[in-house]
Amino acid sequence: MKELLYTIVSGLVSDPSAIQITEDEVNEEGVVVLHLNVAPDDMGRVIGKQGRIAKAIRTIMRAGAAREDKKIAVEID
Repeated sequence: MKELLYTIVSGLVSDPSAIQITEDEVNEEGVVVLHLNVAPDDMGRVIGKQGRIAKAIRTIMRAGAAREDKKIAVEID
């Protein structure tokens, strides 16, 4: 799932080398949390107007995780 998130975000940002994705352990609800860090200049591109791009990224990631019978959440730090 980290690869899918990296592929999506690398197309949005101007500095793909600054992308950092960390994965937490599965919590008690069975959800894996991915933490996404990008360069400060690219933060607006990842979040989008009124958070629309961030919401779309989270939707795509949930759909991809559902195919593997997993639950996933994306936190943009």
